[in-house]
Amino acid sequence: MQKRINMIEKQAKLVLEDGTVYDGVSFGAHSAVAGEVVFNTGMVGYPETLTDPSYCGQILVLTYPLIGNYGVPAVSVDEHGLPLGFESHKIQIAGLVVSEYSPTHSHFDAAQSLGNWMKRAAVPGISGVDTRALTRRLREKGSMLGKIAFTDEEMQFYDPMACDLVSKVSLKETAVLNDVKSSGRTIVLLDCGCKASIVRSLITRGLRVVQVPYDHYFLDLDYDGLLISNGPGDPGIYTATIRHVEHALAVGKPILGICLGNQILALAAGAETYKLKFGHRGQNQPCIEFADDIDQTDSTSKRCVITSQNHGYAVRPDRLSDSWQIWFKNANDNTVEGIRHRTKPFMGVQFHPEATPGPTDTAWIFDAFADAVKGRG
Repeated sequence: MQKRINMIEKQAKLVLEDGTVYDGVSFGAHSAVAGEVVFNTGMVGYPETLTDPSYCGQILVLTYPLIGNYGVPAVSVDEHGLPLGFESHKIQIAGLVVSEYSPTHSHFDAAQSLGNWMKRAAVPGISGVDTRALTRRLREKGSMLGKIAFTDEEMQFYDPMACDLVSKVSLKETAVLNDVKSSGRTIVLLDCGCKASIVRSLITRGLRVVQVPYDHYFLDLDYDGLLISNGPGDPGIYTATIRHVEHALAVGKPILGICLGNQILALAAGAETYKLKFGHRGQNQPCIEFADDIDQTDSTSKRCVITSQNHGYAVRPDRLSDSWQIWFKNANDNTVEGIRHRTKPFMGVQFHPEATPGPTDTAWIFDAFADAVKGRG
């Protein structure tokens, strides 16, 4: 009972830019923040989700009603220096909104509570919010700017999508991982805010990874394939990155884009992107894969896969040139979820084949990329 009393001592509120206010209870850090309010429909995986760099600048609403019950694992890294149990080395979200927060936890791997972890990272949370009503509002009105506040003091709204968020989450200097020559194949990983599991997915397939900053000119490196990672923000503002990928397309070596990387690949190929009304975020997004002789009819579909997603932008299908084809579509709203070149080893997916958290239905995409890099595709 004492823990419950302590938890409800400080009240908080979520204020949306349309004037809507949701009252709740503070947990984590008691600090006001502003950002873009988005929702995630996943049922598990909050340690991985909160550390995904693609959430930089966003106040995250989790639709699953109970959060925190299995705590947070200890901070540790593998032999390559990649975090275990997390997707980066820190919490990336600006703030967290949940229906019910559990201050106590029970899990064999837990080292601390979610609230304590967030408090140490200076990230605020608010519980006791009707997240069903909030999510419905975001679906009807679209993702909105918002702020978590603790007093009536004035605080400005902040639009992270107007900023260069990738510069905040991309690594600053080139790093080499799995520096072995056994495979004879090197991947340049263009880090736009890359999840640790993407790097691990390459390493486990015997590939040497040279991870470079998002705006780094990599064409003078000796490499066999290019992976453009996930990341936050509006893809259209990263003009240097787009220009470098455009040059890579002319070189002709295999390319895989993931999430933001898919959008950058499309822009480099001459297509356009646009902001979705409320985005796709969760580990339960169905996508339809299309056969090679695609004509966008049901008869050409191969299968439906369940995917992990986190993106607020998408590729315009009518702006792709004839040399490219749509590879995947979202089964819920028919938006583009993947593209590939008809004759060259270029491909991109809007979802996350590495999952973590989420289903591994599409992990084979890394196999297809590795095969192309090794000359077997």
